[in-house]
Amino acid sequence: MGLTDIKKELKKLDKDKLIDLIADLYKNNKSVKEFFDFYVNPNERELFEKYRDKIFEALYPKRGNNYKLKDGKQAISDFKKMGTSADLLADLMLFYVETGVKFTNDYGDINEPFYKSLASTFFDSLTLMDKENLLAKFEDRVDKVVDDTGGIGWGFHDYLVEVWVSFYPTEDEQYFEDEQNETE
Repeated sequence: MGLTDIKKELKKLDKDKLIDLIADLYKNNKSVKEFFDFYVNPNERELFEKYRDKIFEALYPKRGNNYKLKDGKQAISDFKKMGTSADLLADLMLFYVETGVKFTNDYGDINEPFYKSLASTFFDSLTLMDKENLLAKFEDRVDKVVDDTGGIGWGFHDYLVEVWVSFYPTEDEQYFEDEQNETE
């Protein structure tokens, strides 16, 4: 059944039945409840704090010592679905990477899938920042992430440097690119 079929069925319902259906969804589905809570009271900062805590908890659980990258990535995905600002989404994505880097520096090298997750989120966050003209706002934090990965293996640091330079070219590289463009 697709969205078109659902819409047809919903149009058949009177207002009271529709309200009852939404109320049932609200009571029985945590993500629907969260969505409507945000819809009624759109406090982005509060929502951001909640999802930032979920990311931190995914890497530094209160109980046990097993990190859950999947939960951290899910927090980013869920936050994005709420229709929040690009600024806060980029902030949350960068926080995920920062927390993963801190985790590595606290506990030592992890594994390749761990670094692939952080690296892809780093790239996606910088892509979003570039699209939304936010690179300057996050530059100090991005620089710190790259600096903090200096001793991390699996090619992680090298990849982050490569991504970093592509979004934040140095003056010499920018000059070289400008010179090349002028000669073409």
